[in-house]
Amino acid sequence: MSENIKTPFVRLAKRTDMNPRKAMAIRIASIAVALLLGFIPMMISGTNPFEAYSVIIQGSLLRRTYLNQTVKIAIPLLGCALAIAPCFKMRFWNIGAEGQITIGAMCATYFALFWYGRVPHVVLLLMMFLVSLIGGGIWALIPAFFKAKWNTNETLFTLMMNYIAIGIVAWLQGGPWEGRKGSQLIPMFDKSARLPDFNFLIGIGEHEISLTSHVGLIFILILVWLMYIYMNKTKQGYEIAVIGDSVNTARYAGMNVGNIIMRTMFISGAISGFVGFLIVSGANYTLYSGVADGVGFTAITVAWLSQLNPFAMIIISMMLAVLEKGANTLQTRMQVPASISDIITGILLFTMLSCEFFINYRLIFRGRAGKEEKV
Repeated sequence: MSENIKTPFVRLAKRTDMNPRKAMAIRIASIAVALLLGFIPMMISGTNPFEAYSVIIQGSLLRRTYLNQTVKIAIPLLGCALAIAPCFKMRFWNIGAEGQITIGAMCATYFALFWYGRVPHVVLLLMMFLVSLIGGGIWALIPAFFKAKWNTNETLFTLMMNYIAIGIVAWLQGGPWEGRKGSQLIPMFDKSARLPDFNFLIGIGEHEISLTSHVGLIFILILVWLMYIYMNKTKQGYEIAVIGDSVNTARYAGMNVGNIIMRTMFISGAISGFVGFLIVSGANYTLYSGVADGVGFTAITVAWLSQLNPFAMIIISMMLAVLEKGANTLQTRMQVPASISDIITGILLFTMLSCEFFINYRLIFRGRAGKEEKV
């Protein structure tokens, strides 16, 4: 009976023996291929590809103002990727970071608007920080509770909660928190509700640039180190990994899966809420319904490409920030359509995601005499 079953022409098999150096070479090659493929839309639009790539680098890194804006883009991306990493390692698909950022920003904004002048500067920032953690954590805890209690679909649940959070802020923006009547704008924060800036020198090739950023950058970099320790060196990190491998194994080992899901999601939401605090207090100095600006979704790409490695997230976040800021400069300086910049970014992300497929899986083709050829 088994002899009559035809072997499929091609099938997938998971790799277990990929050399780390070979995997890194594949990733670097995927970036090179993406840059080469980016030549195509540029040439179609009549743009010199070499000049365009030069403008992207110059417009994102080689001037102080540009570098400051690039880092400003990278900070929330990195923070949000760190937030969703433990959930993804547990195979709990938290697609609600966008809403958790928004709720954290909203909670911080309340104290920024109504408590400034009543408490000292440092105390006000500390209060905004704490409520952003609590607000984002509780918002994330809602879908986690339903998942733990009734095994609901967390992907849809967290996604739908994004729109609820955005709707709440839109109502506040045009209602109770509206500044000038009819403006549909929430007032700008007082200086006492803004994170302080700091300066340091950074060398890029032969250039030395003074970078200015808010102190949130320091906290995010510290969080990278803490998240690495949490996910790889602690009991809770081990529990997350076991649940990600097999829920049944975790239950057999005596783990309370429901409690671990809720605890992990609260931590994830709290970090996302903290990112919201950094955005409104360190960058925008106000709140509006689109405050997350797609960060929660882009961070999924960062987490995936970095293979949930917190240190790799720094590189991926910065690379995407360079592309976004450089694309804006490309559009204004060379009149390249925004769609071309989006195509280049999409090509890069597609090739990098594709390379992860070939790193983790091999294609096995059926040979002529029934022999299998591995690729």
